Amino acid sequence: MNDWSKYPLIYEINTWVWLGELGRNAARQHTLASVPDSEWDQIAALGFDAVWLMGVWERSPAGIAISMRNEGLLADFRRALPNFSPEDNVGSPYCVRRYVVDQHLGGPEGLVIARSKLAERGIRLILDFVPNHVAPDHPWVLEHPEYFIQGTQEDLKRDSHSFVSINGSVYACGRDPHFPAWEDVIQLNAFNVSLRDAAIATLRDIAAQCDGVRCDMAMLLMNSVFQRTWDDRAGPTPEVDYWLQVIPAVKKGNPQFRFIAEAYWDMEWALQQQGFDYCYDKRLYDRLEHDSAESVRLHLCADLPYQEKLVHFIENHDEPRAAATFTDQHLRVAAVTFATLPGARLFHEGQFEGRRVRLPVFLRHRCDEMPEQNLQQFYYTLLEILRSKDFREGVMWLPVTGQPERKLSSDI
Repeated sequence: MNDWSKYPLIYEINTWVWLGELGRNAARQHTLASVPDSEWDQIAALGFDAVWLMGVWERSPAGIAISMRNEGLLADFRRALPNFSPEDNVGSPYCVRRYVVDQHLGGPEGLVIARSKLAERGIRLILDFVPNHVAPDHPWVLEHPEYFIQGTQEDLKRDSHSFVSINGSVYACGRDPHFPAWEDVIQLNAFNVSLRDAAIATLRDIAAQCDGVRCDMAMLLMNSVFQRTWDDRAGPTPEVDYWLQVIPAVKKGNPQFRFIAEAYWDMEWALQQQGFDYCYDKRLYDRLEHDSAESVRLHLCADLPYQEKLVHFIENHDEPRAAATFTDQHLRVAAVTFATLPGARLFHEGQFEGRRVRLPVFLRHRCDEMPEQNLQQFYYTLLEILRSKDFREGVMWLPVTGQPERKLSSDI
C-alpha cells in the first residue's frame, strides 16, 4: 500500500460484538476469517484509511472470575444489558492473557485473512497494546516475576485490593495513580531492563500482524509518571524513557508502523516528543462537551505540528455514546469540528446509527437500538466530504491577522 494518509480516518470496531452480530444475522458464528466481503466493502466505501479491531487478543479466565466479584462492574453490565448473565462476560480486552488472537475470533489465521481483505481495499489495520499491565494468568507472571512491581505479605494484609498473591509471590495490581488499583491485572515494571526488552519483542511480533497499535494509557509508562506512581518499588529511574527506547527499536525494522497513544492529563505534547505518531485529543473532547465556543477556538490555536499529531474524536469505547452526550444540533457541530481538523480522526462503530448505550468492553453482545436515519445520513454526507484530497492531504494555516484560518491544498 501507499504511505499513510496525512490525516487518516480511523474506524474503531468492538471485534467480539461485531462478529457476534454478523453471525446472528447470518445464522452462523463468524470469525475474522469469514467476514463477508460486503462488510469490508462497506467500510471501504465510507473512506476509512484504517480499521482498529479493538480487543482481538486472548482474554483472561482469571480476569473474568475477578470481574464477576466486582459489584461496580456488575452494575455497569446490568445497566448496559438488562438481561445480563455470567456467560455474557467474556473478559476485558485490556486484561491480556497472551498477545495471540483469541480462537473465538478466528485465531492468528483469521487475523491474517482479515488483514489481507483490508489491504486489498487500501485499508490499514490497527490493534491494541497494553504496556502497563497483564492478566494474572499471563505466562510472564510465573516465568518472569522480575518484570513486575513486587509487594510484601504486609502489603497484602494492609491493602488486599491493590496487591495479590500468586504462587507464593506478592504482586502489585495495575493502577492509574489517580484511582484505585485494577484488581484484575498485574502491574509491569517499566523501569526493568528485561521487561523493556520483552515489550520490544512483543511489539515486533504485533507489528508483523498489523500496521499500527493503540497503546493503552501510554502516559503511565513515562519515567516521571511511573516514578511518581511507584517510587522506590520500581527501582532506579532509567536514563532513557520507556517510549524513547521502545518506539525506535520497533520502528527500526518497520518505519511505517504507527504508534497511537491513549493520553490524558495534558501529556499529549510530551508523548509526541517521545515518538508517538498520534495522541488522543481528550482535551478537545472535553471542551466540545462542556466548554464555550471560545474555549474550543483557543484550543485550535495550538501550533500546527502539534495538532497534526492528535487523534480527534467525540466517541470511543471509553467515552459515553455521542448521541447520549450531546443534543442533536450540538452533536452535528461537534462532529464537523473534530472531523475537519488536521490530524487523525476517529469514528466508533455504532456512532453513525446514533447508538446511545455505552457497552462495557467485557460484554460479548449488546441490546438492539433503532438507528437514527437522519443522523446516519448526516454522517455519511460528512464522510463523503472527508474523502476529498483537501481533507486528507490539505495544508492548514494557523490563525493570523489578515490570513484565513484554513487554507486547503486546492487553494494554493
